[in-house]
Amino acid sequence: LSPSQCLKAVDECGAPIGAIPGGEPLLHPQIGEIIEGIVARKKYLYVCTNAIKLEEMLPHFKPSKYLAFSIHLDGLQQEHDASVCRDGIYETAINAIRAAKRAGFRVTTNSTLFADAEPERCSQFFDEVMQLGVEGMMVSPGYSYEKAPEQDIFLSRERSHRLFRKIFKSGGGRWKFNQSPVFLEFLKGNWDLECRPWGTPSYSLFGWQKPCYLLDEGYAESFSDLMKTTDWDSYGRASGNPKCQQCMAHCGYEPAAVEATFGSWKGFLRTARLALFGPPATNQGEAVLATPGRRRKVTLPVLPIIDSV
Repeated sequence: LSPSQCLKAVDECGAPIGAIPGGEPLLHPQIGEIIEGIVARKKYLYVCTNAIKLEEMLPHFKPSKYLAFSIHLDGLQQEHDASVCRDGIYETAINAIRAAKRAGFRVTTNSTLFADAEPERCSQFFDEVMQLGVEGMMVSPGYSYEKAPEQDIFLSRERSHRLFRKIFKSGGGRWKFNQSPVFLEFLKGNWDLECRPWGTPSYSLFGWQKPCYLLDEGYAESFSDLMKTTDWDSYGRASGNPKCQQCMAHCGYEPAAVEATFGSWKGFLRTARLALFGPPATNQGEAVLATPGRRRKVTLPVLPIIDSV
């Protein structure tokens, strides 16, 4: 994508927050121009990177409250290097985080957990990331892609609930997440949410992807067409769509968590209580699987994702 295409998508969507994922965005020959254009619009931007090239690219960027580098880390050295099938990448990413922090940049991390995740190792990983001084972490269960050759690596909803309950039980309040308290409660099975796929619209060379970046079921030429022509009722757990039944990914459920927070005074007060005092002690037991709720229509996009590679 050219800088003009990326900036047109940002303007067309109008969301206040965006992300540039990969491939690897830092390989784009005009990534500096793209980032500069988005930041100039005072849009909060997360540049997702494996950090292999980040340290050498830092001089090309200027620190800004609107710019954050989101570093891909899927666990401690053993787990992350295995995840990316390359030794030494964890150490490279850690060094890049330290360099970015020294240079004055905002830094977060993003992690995907799978069926082989161990609660104790995850807790240790979160502790190590916090020691690096990042401003927050993002975590999500991996989506079970139909075409993935190994289907047994993905977490079901029930297993996700058990895993995250064990992780968060040991973490207490010492970790900072770049996610809403409601979404974290959702991961543990303590808050029922229904997917809002329109909350994270995704734009690439092919156009606006339907219905989300996890499902490839066509493209729309414009953001307006995406919102108007996508059969949103055919997606999400409540729809009965088998592709959505086990999904707990942040792209659809973080927008739902924001909606739950600000959609009513009750939701806002519950969220404030979680933020101030943490989850109640009664949440420490086994998770109870939530039942699909009724779908509500909302049209406000939360986070556009622009694939710049």
